[in-house]
Amino acid sequence: MADDSKETEVRMVQARRSPAQERSQETVQRIFAAAARVLARGVPFDDVTTGMIATEAGVSVGSLYRFFPDKQAIVDAIAVRHLGIFKEELLRDMMMSPPADGPTALIAAIDAFIAYLDQHADFRTIAYGGRHVSRHARDSQAASDVDGEQLVKMLMGQVLGLEPGPELDIKLRILAEVGDTLLALAYAPGGDKERPLIIAEMKRLLSGYLFPNGA
Repeated sequence: MADDSKETEVRMVQARRSPAQERSQETVQRIFAAAARVLARGVPFDDVTTGMIATEAGVSVGSLYRFFPDKQAIVDAIAVRHLGIFKEELLRDMMMSPPADGPTALIAAIDAFIAYLDQHADFRTIAYGGRHVSRHARDSQAASDVDGEQLVKMLMGQVLGLEPGPELDIKLRILAEVGDTLLALAYAPGGDKERPLIIAEMKRLLSGYLFPNGA
């Protein structure tokens, strides 16, 4: 009987907590969505304020600060969230239609990432419209699991069945850094006309570097 009473008490406590937890999650999602809308409208990052995001989300600034200490924390969380979504979508698509070889997989991954950037203006602004993701977020475990180097490793291991070694690991680090820099150049303000050429050259450069023999 005592055990039943304790179990009932636990369920009651959980029931009391659930609405608050759900409201907290809902508030966080509203803040994410509000920040995304503000950034997607092209508001310069330096002009974005927590007050602006809170107003857009329909919450008080105090409520926003319960979850995020500043706008940088919001931006970092949005970036890591987008990277996680992209990783899941890319892996799903690759597993459904496995590429024939390494160069095909790499080009497909680049094309998918470009398409994702074009579809999500908030992520594009955060990641390449001035490089506003903090170094802390880039180095975090959540982000490092889905950065360019790790994505290529994932493709080579899970899709192509290859096992990278130390020499290839260094190549992948260089590939990720070069690719990130070229994407920043491609999406620099006012670079719309040059973007297709930069992206085409990036594909040629990275594919030739990682797969000099074409496979």
